[in-house]
Amino acid sequence: MLIKNVESSSKNSNIVKYFFILTALLLSACSLKDYKHSESKVVIIKTPKLKFSDLAYIKHTGSSVALELFVAGKQVQKISIDYLICVDEGCMSKSGFNSEYLNSAYPDDILQNIILGKSIYNKQNFLKNRDGFEQSIKNESVNISYRVNSQQIYFKDKKNRIIFKIKDIYNGN
Repeated sequence: MLIKNVESSSKNSNIVKYFFILTALLLSACSLKDYKHSESKVVIIKTPKLKFSDLAYIKHTGSSVALELFVAGKQVQKISIDYLICVDEGCMSKSGFNSEYLNSAYPDDILQNIILGKSIYNKQNFLKNRDGFEQSIKNESVNISYRVNSQQIYFKDKKNRIIFKIKDIYNGN
């Protein structure tokens, strides 16, 4: 009987050990990265759960993106995007982030594409212009106006009252 309890206890400690290792690996998806590009921008974000208007740093390399939000020179929030989206409260799937912070109807990669100024919704209603592009997406879930040019990135979903505006610090507009 004592041998069975020792074996059972040993198996339980191994399970706990593997659980902690797996958790550490998952959390490392949002750990420190060596970003190749870093830009300071003026960022305005208005969502039901997030409201921000001040200086931010956008860092990215490959498929990893970090948005560091500052108020009066102090970092108040960091959003890291890789396989997961991590905020100060923890990490979650991209669809989970959209459901909690944006809108569940959005495609998983929308936040990353907006931050990087890439097309959204698989280039639906994509119109190239001389200085960037525009997209207008309207359906039962969204009413999006999205413009990207050399001075700024502008995303507005009138139906869900969500705005992202990202512009250069040195641009007078």
